[in-house]
Amino acid sequence: MRVLITAGASGIGRAMGQAFEQAGAQVWVTDVDGAALDALPEGWTGREGDASDEAGMAALFAEIDAEWGGLDVLCANAGIAGPTALVEDIALADFRRCLQVNLEGAFLASKYAVPMMKKAGAGSIIVTSSTAGQHGFPNRAPYAAAKWAVIGLMKTLAMELGPFGIRANAICPGAVEGPRMTGVMEREAAAKGMSYDQVYQGYASGTSLGSLVEASDIADMAVFLASKQARMVTGQVMAVDGHTVNPDPKL
Repeated sequence: MRVLITAGASGIGRAMGQAFEQAGAQVWVTDVDGAALDALPEGWTGREGDASDEAGMAALFAEIDAEWGGLDVLCANAGIAGPTALVEDIALADFRRCLQVNLEGAFLASKYAVPMMKKAGAGSIIVTSSTAGQHGFPNRAPYAAAKWAVIGLMKTLAMELGPFGIRANAICPGAVEGPRMTGVMEREAAAKGMSYDQVYQGYASGTSLGSLVEASDIADMAVFLASKQARMVTGQVMAVDGHTVNPDPKL
């Protein structure tokens, strides 16, 4: 199995790479973080690049095709949190940048992966959305808009590509433990006039299981969606979030 993961050098993407490697896959990642790429596990292929840069993505997929001769699994995982603020306080440039990385990044990765998968008559595209793409989140308008749009993209891909044996699904992580979510919660605490601990506990208590998600939980779902066990699973939104019951918990 040949797997490409965008934003794969750290966080959820790196956890995906580790899980796929354990499942016997070859792993290729791209990321904007050169230092994180330098620290990739032995045996992985890493390339620095912005998922929203079309020329760079076209060159990346040409290199993959030349090196591997095809691609079995795409994890379109690249994304940024975007600003945390009330909608009237968000700059248009920041809104556009959030959509560019989250939505256009998934589109470009899919655009260039599809020809290789069509040639093989098989493939699995897994896009990373968010529970923000299911519920909406106050103070996160750009991110929620992008993550809803990613789901629409995925469902359209599933319809277009099913006749070619290619499946497409989305994973919706909840709040995932790690530096990125820590930054989001710090900014939310400042925006709401709350302490960080209050915001953290609010996120945890807003789920049925009362806990934040680990990156490995997302990775396990990705491996399943790429497996033969999921051969009839396509066009689906798979929430891995401990069951979000209140997307804007207030203590």
